[in-house]
Amino acid sequence: MDASGDQRLIRTPRRGLRTTTVLCAAAALAVAAVPAAARPAAPPEQEPVVLVDCFEQAQVRPDDFVLACGDGNNRLVRLHWDSWGRRTATATGTDMVNECRPNCAEGRFRGYPVKVTLSEPDQWPTAPDLRRFTKIRLVYPDTAPAPVAKDVTYKLVY
Repeated sequence: MDASGDQRLIRTPRRGLRTTTVLCAAAALAVAAVPAAARPAAPPEQEPVVLVDCFEQAQVRPDDFVLACGDGNNRLVRLHWDSWGRRTATATGTDMVNECRPNCAEGRFRGYPVKVTLSEPDQWPTAPDLRRFTKIRLVYPDTAPAPVAKDVTYKLVY
């Protein structure tokens, strides 16, 4: 435009306009990128704590679980899990116990209602990236199988 009054056009140097445009675009990109970069990374999903069975298989919320690995004469069945957390897991079910009368080979299994609590998670030596429950507590609300107490805790060895 005419700034001098003599009808001459005064041109703005293109280099200045380009520089301004590039700087504005860069600033807009930087502002848009900051919230994404400032967000903390999502924590890695943790594996659940597992219950290790007689065959050294990791289980989560199993329907049944063998307590007597040597002979299979004691098994938790129809387990209904109320919770499965990082520190404990709780269920109700039936403890099927062989009465071993006249001997275990000829004995009959009898069911006892039971409340189950798993606790004391620790690193599993077989799979160091997993944690496994190391204690199981059995509480019999009615009758407990003889000679077991109505409230008993066992160490899980697998």
